[in-house]
Amino acid sequence: MTPDLLDLLRRVDTPTVCNAIEVVEGKRGFDRFTRGTVLSSDPGAGAIVGFARTAKIAAIAPPEEPPEVIKTRRMDYYRHMASGPRPALAVVEDLDGADAIGAFWGEINTSVHKGFGLAGALTNGVMRDLGDLPKGFPLIAGSIGPSHAFVHVLEIGTPATVFGLTIGDGELVHADRHGALVIPHDYVIELGAAITKMQGTEAIVLDAARATGFDFESFEAAWSAFEKART
Repeated sequence: MTPDLLDLLRRVDTPTVCNAIEVVEGKRGFDRFTRGTVLSSDPGAGAIVGFARTAKIAAIAPPEEPPEVIKTRRMDYYRHMASGPRPALAVVEDLDGADAIGAFWGEINTSVHKGFGLAGALTNGVMRDLGDLPKGFPLIAGSIGPSHAFVHVLEIGTPATVFGLTIGDGELVHADRHGALVIPHDYVIELGAAITKMQGTEAIVLDAARATGFDFESFEAAWSAFEKART
């Protein structure tokens, strides 16, 4: 991950990266992306890019383990989030799934994670305190709610599944208001050139469509050139 590539990835949206990965592969069919609709705490914040720091939580029911075990695991969780390669983002699976009610992500927790140097968080769970969240730490979440319920950490560093996508600890993730995807490690070197190529290819149609006098004939010519150039 070079500084130039990181800057580029932060400037483009997740659909662009998804398409660029298909350019790297030379075919359609890449499928390591989320399914369904996500919610963003700050849709204009741009992309979250980083290596996943994973965990699993639950909140509907009180924890069944002794309080000292829960407290120790919570500190181990924060230790995990504060360590590891950067850039990074938290990827936290709420095991309550569609029934999730406990907002793990509010003003205090997001501020702590931002202080640790994480770029944001991806979760299928609940977020709250939308008017008080720190700037520069976007949340991509499954729902919004008022309560933290009985939220507690159950697993740390194990693969987390959010919106149908399973993400391993340390995998490179790109996420924004559209959802998230995992960037395969072997594609990183080629990805910058693939993004540039894809943007140039799309410009064939976009420039034509935005030009004065655009009509079917000019569209047909542009589309023919586009199809020859794209994956």
